[in-house]
Amino acid sequence: MSFLKKNAVNILFFLFLGLLIIPQTRMPIQVFVQRLISFSPSEIKKENTEVIDDYGWKLQSLENGPVDFSVSKGNVIIVNFWATWCPPCVAEMPSFQKLYNLYGGEVDFYFVSSEKPEALQKFLSKNSYSLPVYVQNQQAPDMLLSNALPTTFLISKKGEIIINETGAADWNSDKVKRILDKLLKE
Repeated sequence: MSFLKKNAVNILFFLFLGLLIIPQTRMPIQVFVQRLISFSPSEIKKENTEVIDDYGWKLQSLENGPVDFSVSKGNVIIVNFWATWCPPCVAEMPSFQKLYNLYGGEVDFYFVSSEKPEALQKFLSKNSYSLPVYVQNQQAPDMLLSNALPTTFLISKKGEIIINETGAADWNSDKVKRILDKLLKE
């Protein structure tokens, strides 16, 4: 009995590592950890804000066919690059769904992936998400390019990139809602 007490932490640590090796348990553990460490994203300092000048971007909606990103020019926009196999992406999806439920009629949301539509649809259905998901038909405008997943941009009506967040974040925070409310009034 004293062996177990003495080595309990080591045993738990190796059990945890073992669970990370198994594919069926690795993803849920990674998602859980990402949610634990997710914080509200921060605004870019005003003096470092960049303005998008190119809205020419063709996307394919899972629901409505071809979409041109330029239809959102002059609106508040959230663009999220993600994948179903990416633990930080999956971790932040519940907070995005809650935010979309609150602001979906006022903010243009673009959840952009390079995966096959069937895989995306399966993921959305399995999780009961109603997020507007798009597949890229061409490369994003230069100012929205990123090599990391997830990456999320919050863009003002004037085209200013207000938030450029890489990694999982809590998008349903009071801080984000205050920023969105302010941008919608401008």
